[in-house]
Parts: sequence; C-alpha cells; structure tokens
Amino acid sequence: MWETSARLLKLLSLLQARRDWSGADLATRLEVSERTVRRDVDRLRDLGYPVHATRGTDGGYRLGAGAAMPPLLLDDDEAVAVAVGLRTAARSPVSGIEETSVRALAKLEQVLPPRLRHRVGAVADYTVAVPPDSPAPSIDPAVLTALATACRDHERLRFDYVSHDGAATVRSVEPHRLVAWGRKWFLVAWDVERDDWRTFRVDRLTPRVTPERLPGTAPTGFAARGPRFTPRELPEGGDVAAYVARGVSSAAVRFAVRVVVRAPASVVTDRISPAVGVVEAIDEHSCVLATGADTVETVAVYLGLLDVDFEVTEPPELVDRLRVLAARYLRAVPS
Repeated sequence: MWETSARLLKLLSLLQARRDWSGADLATRLEVSERTVRRDVDRLRDLGYPVHATRGTDGGYRLGAGAAMPPLLLDDDEAVAVAVGLRTAARSPVSGIEETSVRALAKLEQVLPPRLRHRVGAVADYTVAVPPDSPAPSIDPAVLTALATACRDHERLRFDYVSHDGAATVRSVEPHRLVAWGRKWFLVAWDVERDDWRTFRVDRLTPRVTPERLPGTAPTGFAARGPRFTPRELPEGGDVAAYVARGVSSAAVRFAVRVVVRAPASVVTDRISPAVGVVEAIDEHSCVLATGADTVETVAVYLGLLDVDFEVTEPPELVDRLRVLAARYLRAVPS
C-alpha cells in the first residue's frame, strides 16, 4: 500500500505516461479502491493539475493542459534525455531559444540527484561540438510554432517568401511537415497556385497571420486561422526527409553533378551526410550520386571522402579540378 504523498506522485506519473486511464486500471496499479483514486484525483486538482474525468462504461481520467504548467515527473532516463536536449538547444539557430534553454537547464540540473547530475555532466565534458562551416540562419520561434500548428490543424497558410535568388513572392500553401536539416528548417507544403509539392526555407518566409495575444497582453506568437484542408498523400511515399534531401542537394548550388559510383548504394549512403546528396541505385554494384556545391573544390572533397572508384564526365570545371588533384597526389608519393 502506498503512503498518501507517494501515491499521489505515482498517480501523477501514471497520468503523464499515458493519455487515458480507467479508474479500475489506476486502482489496480496503486493497490487502492476506485474511491481512493477519485479522492487522489481531487487532491491533484487542488494542486493545479487539470485532471479530466469522463463518465460511462468507457469513462476514465486524462491529464489535460492548464493555464500554467505544473511540475512534471520524469524518470532517470527521461531526465537525462531532457538535459541533453536542452544543452543541444542552447546551440540552436532558433532566435532566443539559446538563453531560454540555458535557464531551463539550470533549473533542471539544480534538482537532479547526484547520480543523474554525473551522467549529464559526463555528456557535457566528453562531447565536442564541431562548429558549423557557415552561420546558421536565425529563425523566430513564433514562426516555427505557427507553421507546426498549421500542419497539425490542416489549415492553409499564406506567407511572403524570398527565394535564394532574391525574388519575393506571396505563397498560399497547405502545410504538411517541418523538417530540420542540419542547422536549417524547411517546410514541406502543397503549393495551391502551382498545384505541386514545394519545399520552403523557414528563415526566408514571413507568415501572413494574426498575432496571438491574451487579453491585456502583448502578442505571444502567431495563429494560422486559415481554411481547413484535407491532408494529401506525402511525396516520396511519406519520406519527407528524402524529399527535402533531393531538393536541397540540387537547389541553389553553382555546380550540380551526377557521378557514377562503383559501389552499392547502401555503401555510399553510409559514407555521406544526407545533406551532401541523393543516392540512386543502378544495380547491386553501382549507383549514381546526385550532389553539388558552390565550388568544384567542395565537390571534389565529397568524392574523395567516398573512398571508392567513381566516374565524372561533367561539368568540365570538375573534370579539370580532378585532373589537377590526381597529378598533385602522384607527385606527393615516391615514383
């Protein structure tokens, strides 16, 4: 039999772990009567936890969202995961989230027991973050929230968009997914006017939406509030990451190339970052790598890292660069 305070914590943990519970299930888990469960639920409500109850044969309890966020109960692995995630978010390109993450991490580490503090500290002490090769574009967290909400609620969205060549347009889309790719965010959406799927850089769009505000307060975010739409079948068979990879690898690069690689597609895929390019199998022994970069020097580096044979026939700038590198490497070793 649980003591009252311990039982309340256990009850709260159960309610946070699953969306719906029947009174009988909770009573069994806590080894008490359903009447005691009802009293304990009332105690949680008095503490500010919005526990909703439904009547009938399918009735039960559900922990809802309230006006303020009450304390959460996390097990050991969850606490470590949250702490590591906050450390990672402290280096996020999302504007303002760095300072917020540091504050939240400080609060969490203050209450972590020593055994967990040591685990989190080990991750921090023995992890080295590689600086990005280019600054990450800044993203307004309110914009991310607005896009995610529109995706969730299947609401059309209009926004101003600036393409990589500086052209400004107004787009009307059915937003479906947000994809974090490297240090950039992309929106995968159905472009209503172009009648096709499109990928949009989040840092280049500005939603035409209404600021959200509570009475008597400043705006806290954006609300989409567009017409509802019926979700479509996603491109690439639902693999939106592959769809974004295909677009990112070929868009806004000066030199786009397709290289025949004499190795299985699975081998090449394991050796490159998905952001480098897209791999298409030819047969079980070879594949095509579609990649690109702003300089032929960068493309040559990608190909050298494959550590397998490959064939390049164009563009001529890349062919010439590889010949220069081949001669240089030959001069570097004794004849």
